[in-house]
Amino acid sequence: MIYTNSDGGSRGNPGPSAIGVIVRNEGTILSKYSGFLGRNVTNNMAEYEALIKALRMAQKHTKEVTCILDSELVVKQLLGEYRVKDPKLLPLFLKVQEQIDKFEKVKFQHTSRDDSFMVIADELVNEELDSNGFKQWWRK
Repeated sequence: MIYTNSDGGSRGNPGPSAIGVIVRNEGTILSKYSGFLGRNVTNNMAEYEALIKALRMAQKHTKEVTCILDSELVVKQLLGEYRVKDPKLLPLFLKVQEQIDKFEKVKFQHTSRDDSFMVIADELVNEELDSNGFKQWWRK
């Protein structure tokens, strides 16, 4: 089984946003990715973009994947517990559905931001934002 940890972040909401993705097996990171999304992206949009990238990356390794996110909203929307009400999120939700069809089995799991792999994904997001000139005053 392959696992992904994906995170999207926005400094301001909306604001400059980035994603961080890890693809791993139980304990070994197989690949990492970070990318800048733009200057006017919401946090929830960034979370979806990160998941889409995670699914694309996982395709190279497996047909079964567990996607781990710290966004309770995104996980609950994908599990059908919440409706997608935001019209900006619906196209991203549909892109995730397209990616799901390429796998035999996909699970979505919510975790806390304190999860060790989520911390790494979050660091990738922050490093990307910092390197694109959007440093936060408390970051060195």
